[in-house]
Amino acid sequence: MSKKETISIIVPCFNEEEAIPVFHKEIDKISKEMDNLNFELIFIDDGSKDNTLRVLKELNKKDQRVHYISFTKNFGKEAGMLAGLRKSSGDYVAFMDVDLQDPPEMLKTMYHYLKEDYYDCCALYTKSHEGYNIIRKGLTNIWYRLITKLAKSKEKPGARDFRLMTRQMVDSILSMNEYNRYMKGMFDYVGYNTKWISYEAPNRKVGKSKFNLRKLIKYAIEGITSTSTAPLLLSTYIGLFFCLIAFIAVIVIIVKTIVWGDPATGWPSMACIVLFVSGVQLFFLGVIGTYISKIYLEVKNRPIYIIKEEE
Repeated sequence: MSKKETISIIVPCFNEEEAIPVFHKEIDKISKEMDNLNFELIFIDDGSKDNTLRVLKELNKKDQRVHYISFTKNFGKEAGMLAGLRKSSGDYVAFMDVDLQDPPEMLKTMYHYLKEDYYDCCALYTKSHEGYNIIRKGLTNIWYRLITKLAKSKEKPGARDFRLMTRQMVDSILSMNEYNRYMKGMFDYVGYNTKWISYEAPNRKVGKSKFNLRKLIKYAIEGITSTSTAPLLLSTYIGLFFCLIAFIAVIVIIVKTIVWGDPATGWPSMACIVLFVSGVQLFFLGVIGTYISKIYLEVKNRPIYIIKEEE
């Protein structure tokens, strides 16, 4: 009799005491329908301030499939995903959000593609972004266009973290040891055959999203600077462009002074140009500073996360 294969499900959590029991109930239901597989549930408590850890401990006592890792503080979702990958032991590994916007029933379809159609990864994406306000929808669309162009990524617009991967793909991701991690970029970098499935993400069943606009913008900047050096190249091109403009402006001013005299005429426009160019310079100094800060974090070689307790 052949040994049952195992699916490891990694679930990052931050202040999700209400959502965890509901999520576990839904996963338990799906695991009974997929009784040809073993399930391993790995919850990551990312420095929660509520009773998330206590709920996880209670679940661990009731269900031997449940494991947890608790961080000493909030290290971020990327750190939680990495910790889950390192702890996972399954033949297949999935990332899921605890809010049930990633429907557990999709696991059956995803597993089918990996097992029967020989894909290495099955990932979900949404086109509608229902539940987002106009500003967030607009920024999200701009973000996906930027990451596709700048990082030459094959990532689908609207791609979510919800995906099921083979152990071989997981091991390839774990072989990358950089401190500044952007998982979606890593999924794209390692290659492998990915099956994309479009779906409509339902609203959260319990609780509220912890991702506000500020965190989303920070996440977008991290994604671009972690996967692409294009902003640095762009700053070079723009710098050359303004050097050319400045050279032309100098010639115009010299000619104008010789022909018409009164070199003081037009100083307001020159002041505006100086202020604009200075703003551009400061902006790209910020871009360069972002990359330097990443180098600084890499060379310090600090741990990506610190575990307080696990089971």
